Amino acid sequence: MGRPEPVGAVGLVLARPRRLLSAEPFFMEFVAGIEERVAARDMAFLLHLVTDADAEDATYRRWAERRLVDAVVVVNLAEEDARPALLRGLGLPAVLAGVQEPDPPGAPAVRTDHVTPVREALARLLDLGHRRIARVSGPARLLHTRARTAALAEGCRRAGIAAPVVLEGDYSHEEGARLTRELLGRERPPTAILYDNDVMAVSGLEAARDMGVSVPGQVSMVAWDDSTLCRLSSPALTSVSVDVYRYGTEVGASALECADGLPVAERWSPAAAFAARGSTGPAPAP
Repeated sequence: MGRPEPVGAVGLVLARPRRLLSAEPFFMEFVAGIEERVAARDMAFLLHLVTDADAEDATYRRWAERRLVDAVVVVNLAEEDARPALLRGLGLPAVLAGVQEPDPPGAPAVRTDHVTPVREALARLLDLGHRRIARVSGPARLLHTRARTAALAEGCRRAGIAAPVVLEGDYSHEEGARLTRELLGRERPPTAILYDNDVMAVSGLEAARDMGVSVPGQVSMVAWDDSTLCRLSSPALTSVSVDVYRYGTEVGASALECADGLPVAERWSPAAAFAARGSTGPAPAP
């Protein structure tokens, strides 16, 4: 039996609290990039928001049963993620977005280098004299979180400094503030903190201000993902900057190849760049 007739749609299911989506610019830019590429082919883009993994799986089953999409985009891959196997079993072509190495190997993917940007950010901080480094991460189960944490730990080891303090967050404003207060309240607080998204970094900046801790005089801060939030904060936040919109267009191109039943070209998200701003400076004197 040949391929079923196309229905003209690409889907993305986001299992994420709605309060985070409204506050975090990343996914809105990412979705806009996918939609631009898909719309250029006069195809529909179906975005569905759910609250947990079970609801995401149920959505895939419903889409497959009703033949509502030709291909799906899968984000936030986790260790031993069951979604790629589920989608193969359902016969839904899928593109894995944001992984360093696709699992299973050879699966259609738009890959992201999570290691090089961490190394560059750490090198900049080391040049400024920082030796006590901390990280406020996203959920530890996510592959990109693990890759960034491992890269930071390895970089600190190679530099001959103490292992970084890593606290797990959830990308929210509340967790960014709480974890920053925890770090800055320690007897020997870090002199530099790297955050896994802009929202947590901005809230960390606010928490430091409320505690009377000078940024960057007493602690430097770096956000992963640049945004208007970073540029308009005071001081403006140094960031690891990625062209998220263009990343979305690359994912959209791969999704269209999946939908057409064509071999999917190897693609990478745009390389991240270190954007130095006012939130980083020399480490304070010991």
